[in-house]
Amino acid sequence: MPRLILYIGLLAALFSSPAHAYIGPGAGAGTIAIVLGVIGSFFLAFVAILWYPLKRLIKRWKTVAPKSQQPDADPE
Repeated sequence: MPRLILYIGLLAALFSSPAHAYIGPGAGAGTIAIVLGVIGSFFLAFVAILWYPLKRLIKRWKTVAPKSQQPDADPE
């Protein structure tokens, strides 16, 4: 199967005609903006899905631990 895909790709490359097109200077800036946007969205997804729940869990552990270590007061 991979060999068939390779042969089809080679045939398509051999029989293709040149494209008479112009890529302007804004295409590079647009590509950089898209790449940075994708990287930023992955970072924000990481923060939203993993960091905030872990932060709340750590904060809960810190608030619960000192209360359990305090000595009980005498009711006398």
